[in-house]
Amino acid sequence: MTTRNRQWIEGGIFLAGFAACIPLANYMIGHVGTVCVPEGPCLIPVGFGLTAPSGVLLVGLALVLRDLVQRRLGLWWAVGAIIVGAFLSTTFTAPSLALASASAFLISEFADLLVFTPLQKKGLVKAAFASSIVGLIVDSVMFLWLAFGSLDFLAGQVVGKLIMVVAALPVLFWIRNRDRRLGLMPA
Repeated sequence: MTTRNRQWIEGGIFLAGFAACIPLANYMIGHVGTVCVPEGPCLIPVGFGLTAPSGVLLVGLALVLRDLVQRRLGLWWAVGAIIVGAFLSTTFTAPSLALASASAFLISEFADLLVFTPLQKKGLVKAAFASSIVGLIVDSVMFLWLAFGSLDFLAGQVVGKLIMVVAALPVLFWIRNRDRRLGLMPA
């Protein structure tokens, strides 16, 4: 298999995963949790006595996957994925949450992109971790404020998304090391 074919296949897998995270996260917010607040989100425990809307886990993963889409397919594919993702973020959610979800998604993913793009020259892991931190904070603040007019679940949102970013680090290290071994260059 050629290097370019490998990049396209992997990029397609990352893109599909990214796209799947978005409606699934929105579905979870309204339907999956240890407790569902009336007229509010379904919550899960994320540690340290904190709870968060259940979709946070997949939002954290989506931030990392978007970085991998950019690494394999390039900047313009990542921009397109963000735009399509903003539209997808309005699906599988209550109409009252659609604007909050799409707005928070669009702004946080572009914040992630703006941090990842220059940092990727310093390494995949550093760039993905730093950009995901920025993206998850922006997403958490915007979504909670726009959706619920409150930042009550901010700490839980940040911790929940951070859990997924940290969980992705071994995979990012593996991809980085494999890329070096195979001579794959980022897109």
